[in-house]
Amino acid sequence: MVRQKKATLVLAAMLSMVTVFTGCQPKQEAAPAAAQTQAPAQATADANSVRVIKHAMGTTEIKGTPKKVVTLFQGATDAALALGVKPVGAVEAWIEQPWYNYIKDKMDGVTNLGSENQPNLEKLVALQPDLIIGSKFRDEKIYEQLKAIAPTVMTEDVYFWKDSLKLTAEATNTKDAETKLLADWNKKVTDFKAKMGDKLKLEAGIVDFRVDHARIVYTGFSASVLEELGITRPANQRGKEWGIQLQSKENITQMDADIIFDQTANRTDGRLELRKTWSDSPLWKNLRAVKANKVFEVNAATWNNGSGPLAASLMIDDLYKFYGVTK
Repeated sequence: MVRQKKATLVLAAMLSMVTVFTGCQPKQEAAPAAAQTQAPAQATADANSVRVIKHAMGTTEIKGTPKKVVTLFQGATDAALALGVKPVGAVEAWIEQPWYNYIKDKMDGVTNLGSENQPNLEKLVALQPDLIIGSKFRDEKIYEQLKAIAPTVMTEDVYFWKDSLKLTAEATNTKDAETKLLADWNKKVTDFKAKMGDKLKLEAGIVDFRVDHARIVYTGFSASVLEELGITRPANQRGKEWGIQLQSKENITQMDADIIFDQTANRTDGRLELRKTWSDSPLWKNLRAVKANKVFEVNAATWNNGSGPLAASLMIDDLYKFYGVTK
């Protein structure tokens, strides 16, 4: 009763502010009854203990094992599911809405909180969560509102799955599940490297076509997975920045690599049309990967948008096939 009164007061106090954040969102259907977080078998702390979690916005006290978890970026949703925690609410996927196909079967009954860039705070309050997982990258401006609703923790960014997994496990009290997941991951990485051998020396690039430009990806989710697997990247496609934008087909030569992973999202907003125009260019056809028939159109949901441990594992599965290596 106390929590319900608190949530009601918070919602009333924030109503005008919530309107600002949600007023531009399309009308959504009534949300399904809030799903209950699955109680992880590996809970590592007493239900009544209070833990202090350090995160990108400071520290947050969390009591026991949260039962109603909300995730505000894709990597947190992926990480929670990997740890056996089903959120009661989550922001919708960038593509394959409302949820990515690779996690859709695990998201039945989860309330759609709208855009990752602008979550519906009114719906969030109505869920009465006892934990919110967000990111400084997306949610810094609404952190004060979020922590007034429920204990809130935030990652620094949204693309680095091990950081998202670590914070999610700490906050949801599922560190044992994280330990097992990482052990399985390390075995998979070791196996992949051993079977790849000299193929790891082949230079692999990551490209991404948008509506009005093309991108070469330097860092981020997919790049970090390739790096951990020991896959070589072209010298001109490395750096601390996220990557570069190419505005003209004259820059296609910068994409040269032995293998190219094309993570362009399959959308109807003009991206595929731009890719078609560029791939018709003689410069494209002269790239090493193109001439060797080693350009692979990958699933943007698992190679870019998902950014969690489940997506990373699916990436490795893809790479076994792309490189012709037996699992």
